[in-house]
Amino acid sequence: MTEATKFTLDDLAPLMRDIDFALLTTQTEDGRLASRPMSNNAEVDYDGNSFYFAWEDSRLVRDIRRSPHVGLGFQASKGILGKPPMFIAVQGEAEVFRDKATFADHWTHGLEHWFTQGVDTPGVAMIKVHAKRIHCWNGVDQGEVLLPDSTAG
Repeated sequence: MTEATKFTLDDLAPLMRDIDFALLTTQTEDGRLASRPMSNNAEVDYDGNSFYFAWEDSRLVRDIRRSPHVGLGFQASKGILGKPPMFIAVQGEAEVFRDKATFADHWTHGLEHWFTQGVDTPGVAMIKVHAKRIHCWNGVDQGEVLLPDSTAG
């Protein structure tokens, strides 16, 4: 493996746009880890923030309200500059909110499969994960993403 490479959000944005699902990990009330697939809503320009729709009364939302520290796992189908696929691990802080204007900004076709009344679906909430640290691996290179407002460590 080569020494650590520094990636930027601009390097990741095109790869993240093509990823439809992420694995979101929270910490449960007894300290265990719980992971579940979440639609990444694709068609977005990744800027260090990820948005997910969820049910307000779900364990996922309860976990985040108790402890906002979460992990996200992604696998891009292609790598940077023709390299093998990129694996991306995000450590971040999540918040839950119910703002229909923000819902509308992040709504994509297909979400009505789960939320039949769109942004007006009763009990729907939005989770925003703000990346604090991002690691990437592509089978050759591995490293950290340089984030503008946090330090790697």
